[in-house]
Amino acid sequence: MIRALIAAALACVPLAAAGQDFPTRPITMIVVFAPGGPTDVMARIAADHMGRTLGQRVVIENVAGAGGTTGGARGARAEPDGYTLTVGSLGSHGAAAALYKTIAYDARELEPVGLIAGTPGYVAVRKDFPAKSLAEFIAYAKANPGKVTSGHAGIGSTPHLACLYFTHLTGLNLVSTPYRGSGPAMNDLVAGQIDQVCDLAPTVVPQIQAGTIRGLVIAQPERASVTPDVATAAESGLPDYVFTGWNAIFAPKGTPKPVIDKLSGALKAALADETVRKRISDLGSIPPGPAEQSPDALRKLVASDVEKWGQVVREAGIAPQ
Repeated sequence: MIRALIAAALACVPLAAAGQDFPTRPITMIVVFAPGGPTDVMARIAADHMGRTLGQRVVIENVAGAGGTTGGARGARAEPDGYTLTVGSLGSHGAAAALYKTIAYDARELEPVGLIAGTPGYVAVRKDFPAKSLAEFIAYAKANPGKVTSGHAGIGSTPHLACLYFTHLTGLNLVSTPYRGSGPAMNDLVAGQIDQVCDLAPTVVPQIQAGTIRGLVIAQPERASVTPDVATAAESGLPDYVFTGWNAIFAPKGTPKPVIDKLSGALKAALADETVRKRISDLGSIPPGPAEQSPDALRKLVASDVEKWGQVVREAGIAPQ
């Protein structure tokens, strides 16, 4: 019995040492979408502050493709030592399991670090689009079936889910145009190459504020202070269109708990910083409260959304890609 206790105690030494020494070199944070989208923006805000807390640089690596699952797979396969993290979304780490026939990871088996922010959805159009309101847009699209082009961040992404939900509620026949991230989709909307996007606050809000696009509706019960002129879905006659995505940090399965605790603590320190919270809020996103910041809270959120969106996709009759 004594020998067994000694062996168990010695087995814990490497884990404890890992937590004490970590990190001793820069950390790579894989963002599963292209630069400029909501996941990328939230990751960079978190990484900047976390790097200062941890005493090491947190380097962003954008790995886009397949609705975020290309980057998600690379992050899941990384060494479970805390030096490779993944920033995912509701799409890549929630609904993707139902939208793809094969996916190289199960988000429920990853080690959650914590939630960065909630991201309200918007519907926006190019600035010279004929419709000035959601009602006018719906009328125009119905009068021109199969002619209005709708962009999103790729099959399985959170903006894609927002588009699916939008067309399901409105019955519109839009020409769906998938991109390798929100950034490229927004670039084409600003350039007038597509007519409309369903996307999230960090991508849409700066362009609405700059006047380069026109926001038609925010998928929230109340208007946002950062876009006060954009009506809610309820005000626009579509009360069921309520949609909020999220961005969060994950580590590979098997990452030692002391390392996860240190990473989670650094994220919590970032979210406690008023400058960080203001940066998140100024983009129309929602910083999580204390009860939402723990790894366990994120684990429960992921499990809930995998089940929820799996059911939504099945009931909508969407065939996995």
